[in-house]
Amino acid sequence: MLLSRYDSRVKDQRHRLKRTRDGLLHLHKSLLDSERAAYERDVARITSTGEYLRLVLEDEWFQWLRELSQFVVLIDETLDQKDPPATSEQMERLVTQARAILTPDEAGRGFARRYFEVLQRDPAAVLAHRDMIKVMAELG
Repeated sequence: MLLSRYDSRVKDQRHRLKRTRDGLLHLHKSLLDSERAAYERDVARITSTGEYLRLVLEDEWFQWLRELSQFVVLIDETLDQKDPPATSEQMERLVTQARAILTPDEAGRGFARRYFEVLQRDPAAVLAHRDMIKVMAELG
């Protein structure tokens, strides 16, 4: 019976982590779209997918989003972990960490500061943030 309860807890945590990941991907795409529009408005038009990918990976303009990108990769690696499988505690820590990442901060630095700035200028990013907050609320 104890093993069954453990399996159920791990399965529940996997589901929570997967929902968190999916929400973060939606938010990440919205933030990338917003930053692309701002880049094209303030710096230069992006003329190809290859150029856009290079900018996202290498340009300082997009650097702040790499923290979110790397966090999603960490979630993916945790979900894919087989031997040994990720524990419910590891998965819960990532969900908790996601909550912390989703805190925009006008006086902050790095991601928190830039996230705040995007939310001030882009209604689509605000809606994606709202959707992510709903996901987190549903997860408890």
